[in-house]
Amino acid sequence: MGKIIIRDTSNDGYYFTVVANNHEVVGVSQTYKSVENAKVGIESIRTNRNADLEDQTRRNFEEKKCPKWEIFKDKADLFRFRLVAANGEIILAASEGYTRKFNAKKGIRAVVNNIDSEIDIRIEE
Repeated sequence: MGKIIIRDTSNDGYYFTVVANNHEVVGVSQTYKSVENAKVGIESIRTNRNADLEDQTRRNFEEKKCPKWEIFKDKADLFRFRLVAANGEIILAASEGYTRKFNAKKGIRAVVNNIDSEIDIRIEE
């Protein structure tokens, strides 16, 4: 099983990454003000992991209600994903762009499969 790592930022915030079994980071969270708030973000992913998928790369795609997973193309024409909470906030985004949509979908599955992993808190002193 992968892991979830909570780290501090240079500006006194915290973020977490979801790491897959192959040790690759597949998702990165937004920045939170505290470790406890980061843990709430992790719990939100656990709660919303089975949200609908909105494929924004398709012409005339069907817009889904939040919470939802979104697949889209970035400025570099790469596929990315993100999980959007019920309040419209992005909880987690892909850590990298993918050349194939299939691989972005695999990234979502990797997040879903590893979100129940143990939380590792790494704070620089």
